Amino acid sequence: MGQHQLNSLIKMANQIAANNTHIGDETAEAEMVANHLSKFWARSMKAQIRDYLESDGSELLPIARQAVAQLN
Repeated sequence: MGQHQLNSLIKMANQIAANNTHIGDETAEAEMVANHLSKFWARSMKAQIRDYLESDGSELLPIARQAVAQLN
C-alpha cells in the first residue's frame, strides 16, 4: 500500500472523527469512530492506519488518534 492510500485512510479517519464530535465526550466519540472503523474498514486498512499511528500519527485528529489506538 502506497503513500496515496495511506493519505486517503488518514483523510477518511479524520472525516469520521469530525462527523462524531457532536457528542461532547471525547471518549465516547473515539469509541464511536473505533466501532465504525472496526465494522466497515478492511483488516488491511485498519492495519495500515494502526502502523501509521505507531510510527507518526501526526496528521490524525485527536479523536481519530484515540479511535485508531482502540482498534484490534
